Amino acid sequence: MARRPRGPTDPGRTAPHPGCETGRMPVLDPNPQNGQKKMLMVFGSFFLIFVIIAVIATIASP
Repeated sequence: MARRPRGPTDPGRTAPHPGCETGRMPVLDPNPQNGQKKMLMVFGSFFLIFVIIAVIATIASP
């Protein structure tokens, strides 16, 4: 069975709105407010700490 291309009438896809090229909202706001900036910094620092711990654990493993 051949797959047909997804069109705007397909339920898995939304048609773009006037003035919008993609049809979907971006995941992250391009200009976040102060509260969002702080939360992104906190989550980013958590991720960085986990990466540093993983690298140290990988190097220290026998």
